[in-house]
Amino acid sequence: QRYDLRRDPDGSWTVFDVFTGQPADEWGAPAEHLDQPYAEHLAAMLNAEDLKRGVLRPRRDLH
Repeated sequence: QRYDLRRDPDGSWTVFDVFTGQPADEWGAPAEHLDQPYAEHLAAMLNAEDLKRGVLRPRRDLH
């Protein structure tokens, strides 16, 4: 899974990209300072979208 959660020092949550370590930024704003239920939902949604993009991406090794 590409996205995971990180608890911030203030008790809020950040959804981050495990490959870059940076907060997810899908809509022009970093996914930081979120409450836990929202962060969990967002991470699940982003991981589902990432999986869908991977499945739909054409494979280059077929030709």
